This record gives sequence, C-alpha cells and structure tokens, in this order.
Amino acid sequence: MLTLTGITKSYGGRRVLDDVAFDVRPGRLTGFVGGNGAGKTTTMRIVLGVLGKDAGSVTLDGTEVTASDRRSFGYMPEERGLYPKMKVLEQVVYLARLHGFSKADATTRAEALLGQLGLGERLGDNIETLSLGNQQRAQIAAALVHEPRVLILDEPFSGLDPLAVDVVAGVLQERAAAGTAVLFSSHQLDVVERLCDDLVIIAGGTIRAAGARDQLRAQHSTRRYELVSAGDAGWLRHEAGVEVVDFDGGYALFDVDSDDTAQQILRRAVAQGDVASFAPQHPTLAQIFKEVIQ
Repeated sequence: MLTLTGITKSYGGRRVLDDVAFDVRPGRLTGFVGGNGAGKTTTMRIVLGVLGKDAGSVTLDGTEVTASDRRSFGYMPEERGLYPKMKVLEQVVYLARLHGFSKADATTRAEALLGQLGLGERLGDNIETLSLGNQQRAQIAAALVHEPRVLILDEPFSGLDPLAVDVVAGVLQERAAAGTAVLFSSHQLDVVERLCDDLVIIAGGTIRAAGARDQLRAQHSTRRYELVSAGDAGWLRHEAGVEVVDFDGGYALFDVDSDDTAQQILRRAVAQGDVASFAPQHPTLAQIFKEVIQ
C-alpha cells in the first residue's frame, strides 16, 4: 500500500500542500479530484520523487519509498511526454526495454497492450500523426507496459470520447484487479464516480475528504428519498416532517426528519396504491465535492 502522511510543500511564502495524507491501496482504483491549482499534480510529483517535499513521508508497505521502488511505478503526466517522431510500437517497446525487458518480451507486451487499448492498427504510425485521444492511449500504454506495482495517472481521460473512456477504464480496472495500486486524477467527476473504489478530494492544498466511495456517499447523505407510484403523490406536501424537493404526479423527491417518518410515508404510499419504487437517494460525487470544498 502506498501511504502519504503529513506531506507539506511551499513555494516561497505560499504553502501549496498542507498535511496531505491518504492511502492508495493495491487492487483498488483511487480517484484524486480537485479544482485547478488544488495540489493534485504537485502531490503526484512528490510521490514520484520529481519534486521534493518540505515535510511528511511517502511509504510503500510501511517503508519510505526509494528510487528503486519508483522504478516499479508507472506514470502518465497530463502533458504529452512521448517522442513525436517515433512509431507507436517502437516507442512503447523502447520504454519497456528501459525497464529491463528483452526486445522480444517488450514487443509482445507492447503489441498486446496497444491492441487492448484500440491502437492495434496504428502500431507503425508516428506518434505525431495520431489524434490527441490516440496519443493519450499511447501514453497510457507507455505507463503500463512494464506492469507497474503502483500506477499514477494525471488526467488519463482528457481528450477521450465516451467509447475510448470505456476502453481505458476497462484496462485500468483489469490492472487493479490484478493487484496494482492505481491513483488517477480527473476533472470528469461522473467517470471518477463510476470507476473508483476510493476517493480523495483536495482543495487549497488540503485533503477535504478521503475514503471508500460508498462510505463517503453514506457519510454525506441526507435523509432524502424518491417515491414513484401509480397515484398522485401530492399528499406528501402535507405530511409532518417532510419537505418536498421535487414533485410531478406520481413522482416525488423529498427529505424527511427521521427514519421513522420515511417508514410512515412508505406505509401510506403502499396503502394508497401501487408503489413502483421507494428508495433513499445518495449524493453524487459532484454534490459531495461542492459540499466539502466550501
């Protein structure tokens, strides 16, 4: 497990990271979200040893991360980092060989990974001739080809169309399932919410929320319910302890003051007619994000 503890970083008199702490667990996808300038890229670069920290520690399974450990990390920067004149396959094979793989093994790994990422027909094309989305896929292949123990991706879904997002997401999920610890940043909160097991929210250089996705959603939930019934749900407006948020015929979204009130509403709805659904509503990641950064 990769663990950040008390990471602090300042530039001049401005503190850009303040006591940053969270875990990236093997076999899990951890989404790292925050606005521009929140500290995501700085944090990632400290983990990778590209930037020094003023205080705190970065450990792997309880031991301070070393240069040798970092050779088993995979990293995809937000900015393009490949050689534009190199061919796609040649580029990824070259990077695999830097990690000690033989030419044959590197080629086999690169071809399989590029095919999985949808670039199987572009192996002989120069990087610079690819669309921005396909360059992004090639960069992801470059970060993955040596089968890293820890994978760190800065905006991996930037520039990808919805189908490409699904392809890349599938590859990342497969790597996580094989035991890789995956940390990635993204401004696409819907993708993060769908994909991640764990979430870290940063704002102003401080961690505002961190933990399992479902745990965070439960922590930030209100007593909000959705009712869909065959009859008119307008009667909810007159119920004690109920505040209707949205209403349309048999549909109602409402808050209650207690779990007992929710059960009373369910009983009355069932007594009045067919209930298609009655369920608590959990906040989206976008709603949690807005709440914790205020």
